[in-house]
Amino acid sequence: MIENLKVVSATYELYITDENGKEELMEKATEEAPLTWCHGEGMMLPAFEAAMNGKEVGDSFDFVLAAKDAYGEYIPEGLMDLPKKMFFNGDGEFDEERVYVGAIVPMNTVDGQVVRAQVCEVTDDQVTIDLNHPYAGEDLHFKGVILSIRDVTEGELKAIRNPHHCGKCHGQCNDCEKGDCNGEHCGNCGEA
Repeated sequence: MIENLKVVSATYELYITDENGKEELMEKATEEAPLTWCHGEGMMLPAFEAAMNGKEVGDSFDFVLAAKDAYGEYIPEGLMDLPKKMFFNGDGEFDEERVYVGAIVPMNTVDGQVVRAQVCEVTDDQVTIDLNHPYAGEDLHFKGVILSIRDVTEGELKAIRNPHHCGKCHGQCNDCEKGDCNGEHCGNCGEA
């Protein structure tokens, strides 16, 4: 049964409704490449997890999350025009390999958090970015089937709770335990 600290795998299809009222498939996970998460650890939207609580292997699901319970309403202030020079590379030139219409770029907030922004437009002197999630303002329709449910391992839980681990030692080496590996494999766990 799905409850906190269970690793869940599921197939799913995610639909949003287009401007003509027709549902459009946006994402899909198959049996060969399922969606997998540790329930109750903040990996999924809280309303998604609430809808999954108590489900068993083989159960199907079909529910809609209102925008307010998913990625929130679209906030017009999230659309910003920034000077193009903010996107110059180390050579003092505009980084057109990384910054182009449709690209997702990391941006630092005033309090030091890193957020992902989508590039909407590039002109001669500015870059327009959108800080809203691509699904902001959208109701999300999920359909799928629960494939497996198991207990989370101690190593998996450490890795989930310490996102700076290198990913190869499963959060079990000293550098990862202290958060000192910064996501790069430290080699201190004996893993290649």
